[in-house]
Amino acid sequence: MTARKRQVAGEAALQERLDYRFHDTSLLTRALTHGSATARSGASDASYQRLEFLGDRVLGLVVATMLHHAFPKAEEGELARRLNQLVRRETCAEVARELALGDALVLGDSEAQTGGKRKTAILADVCEAVIAAVYLDGGIEAAQTLVRRHWEPRMRSYTGPLRDPKTMLQEWAQGRGKAAPHYEIVERSGPDHAPRFVVSVEIDGEEPGTGAGGSKRVAEQTAAEAVLRREGLLGDA
Repeated sequence: MTARKRQVAGEAALQERLDYRFHDTSLLTRALTHGSATARSGASDASYQRLEFLGDRVLGLVVATMLHHAFPKAEEGELARRLNQLVRRETCAEVARELALGDALVLGDSEAQTGGKRKTAILADVCEAVIAAVYLDGGIEAAQTLVRRHWEPRMRSYTGPLRDPKTMLQEWAQGRGKAAPHYEIVERSGPDHAPRFVVSVEIDGEEPGTGAGGSKRVAEQTAAEAVLRREGLLGDA
C-alpha cells in the first residue's frame, strides 16, 4: 500500500471515530499535516497551523457556552477556572489520544523519528485543528456536537479548585506571617498566536512552585495551584 493510500485509509477510519463524514476531505488532510511534512514545499497553508488557531477559538466558544448553561449560578471567576481546565493543552491531548489522532497524523521524517505522534503539544494542536476542520466543513453545529461529546463528560466530572488559586495562596502565605508570593516568568516559547509561558512562584522559606499556560495569568494560577497541592490544601483534580 502506498503512503497516500495509507493516509486515505487512516482518514476514513478517523472519520468513523469522529462520527462525522467530511464533504471536503482536504480540510481533514490539512488538519492532520504537521509543518515538518511540508517543510520542503514551503507551503505554510498545507499544514494544520492556521486551523489550530481557528480551532482554539471554536473550542473556547463551545466550552464557554456549555459552562454558561450548565452552571447558571457560577460567578465569572469560577467559569474562567473551569474553562481554563477544559481547554488547556493537556486536556486537548487527552481527547486526541481518545480519538487516536496520532494514527492519522502526517509528520516529516525527523519529527516522526522523535516520537511526534505521542507528543502532548503536537496532539493538542492537531486536536484543535480537527475541530476547526469540522467547523469549516459542517458549521458550528457539527463542531458543537464533536466538542460536547468529548468535553461535556470532563466538564461534569471536574473536581479541581473553584476558588482563585493565587488568592488562596496569598491568604495561606499571609496566614503564616509571610510576604505575598512573588511570580516570575522563567520561560516563554511558541509563536505569537499561541504562546506558552512557564512561571515560578516564590514564598519566603518555601520551595518554589512552577506552572505553565497559554498566558502569563494562566501560568501564574497553575504555579499557585502546584504549591497548594504540594501543601495538601487541594485534592487531585
